[in-house]
Amino acid sequence: MHYLCEMIRKSTFFLILSGFILLALFLANLIYGAVSIPVGEVVGIFLGKDAGNAAWRHIILQSRLPQAVTALFAGASLAAAGLMLQTLFKNPLAGPSILGISNGANLGVALVMLFFGSSFRLFSVYSFSGSLAIIVAAFAGACLILGVIIYFSTKVSSPVMLLIIGIMVGYLTSSVITILNYYSTADRVHGFVMWGMGNFSGVSSERLPFFIIYSLTGLFVAILMIKPLNALLLGEMYAANLGIKVKRVRILILLCTGLLTATVTAYCGPIAFIGLAVPHIARLTTGSSNHNMLLPATILAGACVALLCNMLTVIPGIEGVLPVNAITPIVGAPIVIYVIINRKNISYFN
Repeated sequence: MHYLCEMIRKSTFFLILSGFILLALFLANLIYGAVSIPVGEVVGIFLGKDAGNAAWRHIILQSRLPQAVTALFAGASLAAAGLMLQTLFKNPLAGPSILGISNGANLGVALVMLFFGSSFRLFSVYSFSGSLAIIVAAFAGACLILGVIIYFSTKVSSPVMLLIIGIMVGYLTSSVITILNYYSTADRVHGFVMWGMGNFSGVSSERLPFFIIYSLTGLFVAILMIKPLNALLLGEMYAANLGIKVKRVRILILLCTGLLTATVTAYCGPIAFIGLAVPHIARLTTGSSNHNMLLPATILAGACVALLCNMLTVIPGIEGVLPVNAITPIVGAPIVIYVIINRKNISYFN
């Protein structure tokens, strides 16, 4: 009883602390950037003061604010997706890219950027070009691979076999992308490589509401899955004895993680390590595998890590902004290494 109370107290403290850190990082993302803007001016802009530099107002409202919100929801989405997949497969090294869903989004973008040339026409009626074409193609590619994975999930009963199938599907899509790269022009290959480095600044204020709606939908479904996720911790047979329909739950988890991963990849590019590493941060910090505490902690931690990485892409005194995937491994790789080394000494799934 004392251990349970201590665990609840520790988890609650982590949630409260994460909330304060999240707020601080969000505000820091609005203040800190490649262009130095006084804190008073930033505050004045949000208070609606008419006076001030118009360029600064544009930077804050049209660039930094959408970028911070995008990072917040992208980090939360990828972290939640990673946690659910790690629970489903009982594998601490599972992540959103493990089932090939991210590769499907990459394939969709590769077809547009390397084959169609950043624009395509659908059914000779709807024409897409530029960033909208990339978003549509990435989402379509991710959904296609998700559909394939869900189909195979009805054919195999073992999560390990499904995991292997997902990895093989990922290899197949990577092979097609390599062929497209080989036959494409240097400019198109460069554009595709730059997209693959990840970027939280690609979501405009006009498209931000759609990104938020898709992310919130996936996160809401993830919260509804807390009870089945806790049951799966004890094994599929035990979950079935509790009345959990395991196959249906598996499909719902795949749909939810697919939606979250596809949304982030479509709008931000393939963001690495957040979905893989952040669930371990939440687990090791809260000391709990109960998803009633673990899932909210993971969502908050994911948002914090993404906001931190977004800040670290701006290096003082250096022109330009680093891609997100140049920063996320610095945060995520040490955690994954720690998990691998201490895997025998740490209990993740009980």
